[in-house]
Amino acid sequence: MKQHRRNFLKKLGATGAVAALSPIVFTNESTAKEFLDRSNIFDSENTSTLRIALIGAGIMGTEDTNTALRHPNVELVAVCDLYLGRLESAKQKWGSHLFVTQDHKEILKRKDVDAVIIATSDHWHKQISIDAMNAGKHVYCEKPMVHSVKEGMDVINAWKKSNKVMVVGSQGVSSLGNEKAKELLAAGVIGDMVYAEGFWARMSPEGAWQYNVPKDGNEQTVDWKRYISNTTSREWDPLRFFRWRNYLDYGTGMSGDLFVHLFSSLHFITDSYGPNKVSAMGGLRYWKDGREVPDVLLGTFDYPQTDQHAGFNLSLRCNFVDGTSGTTYLRIVGTKGSMDVKWEEVVVKMNSTAMSDDPFLQEQARLRGETETRAKILPPKEQVYTAERSWKGAHYDHFGNWFHAIRTGGKVAEDPVFGFRAAAPALLCNDSYFQNKFINWDPVNMKLI
Repeated sequence: MKQHRRNFLKKLGATGAVAALSPIVFTNESTAKEFLDRSNIFDSENTSTLRIALIGAGIMGTEDTNTALRHPNVELVAVCDLYLGRLESAKQKWGSHLFVTQDHKEILKRKDVDAVIIATSDHWHKQISIDAMNAGKHVYCEKPMVHSVKEGMDVINAWKKSNKVMVVGSQGVSSLGNEKAKELLAAGVIGDMVYAEGFWARMSPEGAWQYNVPKDGNEQTVDWKRYISNTTSREWDPLRFFRWRNYLDYGTGMSGDLFVHLFSSLHFITDSYGPNKVSAMGGLRYWKDGREVPDVLLGTFDYPQTDQHAGFNLSLRCNFVDGTSGTTYLRIVGTKGSMDVKWEEVVVKMNSTAMSDDPFLQEQARLRGETETRAKILPPKEQVYTAERSWKGAHYDHFGNWFHAIRTGGKVAEDPVFGFRAAAPALLCNDSYFQNKFINWDPVNMKLI
């Protein structure tokens, strides 16, 4: 077990160049001296202007673009979307000067575009990412990187050939919480890791993918034929376009949308390549609106022993009708304690030891001359690490990481190899659910067994 930790500490040093791009200052007095405030590194270095384009101007594309534009010397020059209403909205939000189109290839032909944000439905991630890198553009692609595991190596190979910077948009990888948890685990604060669990719950209609369908959303304003051109041919269906996450032809269900965040965080913290066995079950418990994917999903995963870490098990849960008002965090459990990890906070809980009330153990203690035969159960020791209020957030840092890598020829926290290793078990979770069987996966070579 100690050997795993020594290897992990060495590897932690290798990721320092990436981690150093984020301000890992926490307000806890006992650790504040260990970190430097680097909150302005993205804004003070390499001031050359980067010209970006957005492909997919829905909810997440808008959030991505607004975050990217918070960085200095970043300019939006073009927007692509299949719905004309979003193109008009883009001009209202970001300026009438924008070039707008329903064809992403028109974006990629432009010489004034250095990089693209891809925030389309999942079934277009692979092709547009490959098209963009082949056209010489840097890529920020929303998670999951691909729609199915068979697409993963195509993106990775295109990325390696292109010599462009591609980052996958699981923003938590760039969070202070994950960076702190990685350091604490490597230092052995909670002992040897044996188990992890993650939760992601929502309860609002929009959070359950009941997205608004515009009144003018029709075949005259939406390029439906282009949308379905790489999947099953169907008659126009506004729900399949505007609420695409509910349908397997376009989305990847709860696991592809949310489990992938938890995998990304866990793999970053543990330096893991992923599980070798995947299983899932769940059901459609509440949102019986014609969707094809469950609204309650449970996944279990077996992580084998590697040079990076000891073997451990993982359980994940997602719920779209959550009466608790939502639960979102990753818990890592070790032999000495546990960590509850959020993007902006880490709570470490250490269990105090106490003598058992087992009569045999009490007698053994008496024979050893220990006079105290029954100890009180003490509450867990708890330590909370919270990001400074000045921190601009994981989303901001994730884009900063990408821009910095583009300008300096550096590396990103979540390149396509990392992104695929996080996406694969999430996508296989769907396969396990729908095929009702265990799925075996080779996380090192990234292929099915």
